[in-house]
Amino acid sequence: MDIKAQEKQNKNIRRRILDVQQLRIAECPSDSPWIRPVRIHYQQDGEQKDWDVVRAHDGVSIIIFNISRKKLVFVRQYRPAFFYTFLPEKQGPVDLKQYPPSLGLTLELCAGIVDKDKPLVEIAKDEVREECGYEVPTEAFKYIITFRYVSTSVCKHTLFYVEVTDEMHTHPGGGAASEGELIEVVELSIPEVKEYINSEEVQSPPCLLYGVTWFLANKSQHCS
Repeated sequence: MDIKAQEKQNKNIRRRILDVQQLRIAECPSDSPWIRPVRIHYQQDGEQKDWDVVRAHDGVSIIIFNISRKKLVFVRQYRPAFFYTFLPEKQGPVDLKQYPPSLGLTLELCAGIVDKDKPLVEIAKDEVREECGYEVPTEAFKYIITFRYVSTSVCKHTLFYVEVTDEMHTHPGGGAASEGELIEVVELSIPEVKEYINSEEVQSPPCLLYGVTWFLANKSQHCS
């Protein structure tokens, strides 16, 4: 792996990630290809109840550990949904000086939605290559767990673990350009990861916290 080339690519991607203009909030159309809202009516213990739910695409995430340099591999990108958590609940244009796009940057596991008719491990393999640049055989992936988000947004998520080497880094990574992805590859040492997850507030989804906790508990040979 050419570290300087990766740093140069990350710098360019970060510049493009933060080039967010003319952001505004509007109503979500009913024909969204990404989410499908419904209201569930039911009776429980003799009481009539309602629950609003948004079904999203199922997904896969991958805990990646580079054994050549003893670092966990993550991705950083701009997430409009995360950015929205910093905004007031109103529609219309957003003042990007008051709310800079950098608020929307997240640190995540390499991941992707299940939108192809192929085994989950194959989807995981594709995501590792597209986002992080590693070409890894499917037999190197270890299935960890499948869980479901059970709040207002619901989907099924599957977690894998894979070990990579510098020699496997044969692609540029950075996401699929054809899909408009802009992804930084972020590598953290074990001490850096421990410091991050012990912060008072992290800019990451729960899946990253679970994945890192699993790694620290089950791969102690890599943590010394």
